[in-house]
Amino acid sequence: MPQALALPRLTWGRTSVKAVVTAGMFVTTLWNLKCFINSSNISGEAPKHTKPLMVLVWEWPSKQVPNISGDICHELYGIAGCWLTTEQRLLHQADVVVFPHTRLPQGKDRMPQERPLGQNWVWVSLESPTNTKALAGWNQTFNWVMTYRRDSDIFIPYGKLVPNRSATMNIPMKTSLVSWVISNYHRTQKRAEVYKNLSRYLHVNIYGKANNKPLCKDCLLPTTSKSKFYLAFENSIHQDYITEKLWRNSLMAGTVPVVLGPPRANYEQFIPADSFIHVNDFGSLAELATFLKTMNSSRYRQFFAWQKRYSVKLYTDWRERICTICATYPSLPQGRVYPDLESWFNT
Repeated sequence: MPQALALPRLTWGRTSVKAVVTAGMFVTTLWNLKCFINSSNISGEAPKHTKPLMVLVWEWPSKQVPNISGDICHELYGIAGCWLTTEQRLLHQADVVVFPHTRLPQGKDRMPQERPLGQNWVWVSLESPTNTKALAGWNQTFNWVMTYRRDSDIFIPYGKLVPNRSATMNIPMKTSLVSWVISNYHRTQKRAEVYKNLSRYLHVNIYGKANNKPLCKDCLLPTTSKSKFYLAFENSIHQDYITEKLWRNSLMAGTVPVVLGPPRANYEQFIPADSFIHVNDFGSLAELATFLKTMNSSRYRQFFAWQKRYSVKLYTDWRERICTICATYPSLPQGRVYPDLESWFNT
């Protein structure tokens, strides 16, 4: 009768027991660490993504849809892990869905009827409350807001100053005192009233559709740069509503902005205090006109001191604005909905 094979006999010494105990403590530590990481994801911040973040733009903000294929956010703006699409069929795969206000349908019947768990919806607007209608119907709809206001979840200004090391000033040759480019002129607007009264004391060169002198895209800056001052008058006055009238038409052109908009303190959160003139700095428009007409060259040059430290960056490409969502995504609050969008925006 064949003998059964003898199995090797395991011997347990003190060294083996110590190794098992050490391994057990290591496994326990790893488990506790995993639990800690998981619990931190419940704290209200977005979980870390191991795959690219898919951002679906339900309707592109502008009429012309640019090329958004491939890794466009990384190629153009250095923002990695961000995938843009306008393919509505990918709704259930999208992490974020963007809804520009100007493209919102009249009713919710054309909106997605289902929202996948964990998907966040973003309301986008660059217009001021005065020019933004029909907000009341969008309560309890959006998780995040993306506007020009600094208190937005995703802040998208019209422009900003970025540091440079030029240490030089570039002041174009001047051939006129004041200019203004205006397309939509309405007598009921504050800026129309201010211009009408200011024009009693000095001449303003007016360009744009409102004066039947439209400027081509490449003609704008060369034209406004010839004036010492530019009327950077906003069409409505709201917190942080500081548009391309300041950034492009004036600062980038190399002229001194005379601003009409939010209070001076609000402007100073964006640009240096000595880089602009605020209408409210003067007791009357007659005083403002005298200040502009009698300014000597030395005082005038002081308004350009910012150029030694900064350059103007304009935000004109909607792809860059949309890509910003991915850059800010890890710090955005989760599980929140704006109960009253209209009240928030009008505050």
